Amino acid sequence: MPKASEHTNSKLVKLLFIGNSGAGKTGALTPLVTAGYKLRIIDLDNGLDALLNHVREADPKLLEQIEYQSYRDQMKMTNLGPKLKGSPMAYMNTLTAMEKWPDDDSDPAEWGEDTIFVLDSMTNLGRAAFQWARSVNATSKDPRQWYKTAQDLIEDFIANVTSDSFRTNVIVISHVDMVETQSGMIKGFASSIGKALGPKLPRFFNTLILSEVKGSGKNVRRTIQTLPTSMLDLKNPAPMRMEAEYPIETGLLDIFTKLKEN
Repeated sequence: MPKASEHTNSKLVKLLFIGNSGAGKTGALTPLVTAGYKLRIIDLDNGLDALLNHVREADPKLLEQIEYQSYRDQMKMTNLGPKLKGSPMAYMNTLTAMEKWPDDDSDPAEWGEDTIFVLDSMTNLGRAAFQWARSVNATSKDPRQWYKTAQDLIEDFIANVTSDSFRTNVIVISHVDMVETQSGMIKGFASSIGKALGPKLPRFFNTLILSEVKGSGKNVRRTIQTLPTSMLDLKNPAPMRMEAEYPIETGLLDIFTKLKEN
């Protein structure tokens, strides 16, 4: 039987990064690029401008370390509201890319310690999974079937990229849903699809951190929080080595460095 004294920290980081829109989650990836990491991003939010601008300002040559695939189901306006334009393909395109990366046919599960797979964001991957689930069971009269299928798809996806067999660093970005629990408390969970999935997702990650905006106007600042609060059950596997709060300009790199220490 293995002994605790023989256990060493994994050199791979699997991290869930949550925050409201505009809290700087995508731009916070910048110091990882400047430190030498390669980013491979599934972009479902069309929100990479901040990251690319920050990296370009640091050193335009570093843009070569970032590859991304952008997927989003197209919508059209009708007199009944927005409707899908054509078949929903964003979820299936994401799965295809995770099996064989389109740029070089590499296997994302084998990218290794110097590469970070980024899902941006799980919120929109949930929407894409729902659109796909509805399209393959369009005759269902119970929308709960679509939600359940979509939730299972997202849970399986997250289970895969956080497993030991996926030998690549992972950052999953998500917005925050505020939900009233059965006890009447208001809690924040990673946003995906429906209310049932959010509370389940943190169990797949050892690290759950929050991007937060503090202050207003000229005094506004963005930070990364690592310790749980009454409303957010953040997770930090190295609380003795890690600060409770980091500036967003350097925080993700600092956190990665601490998590990789033996």
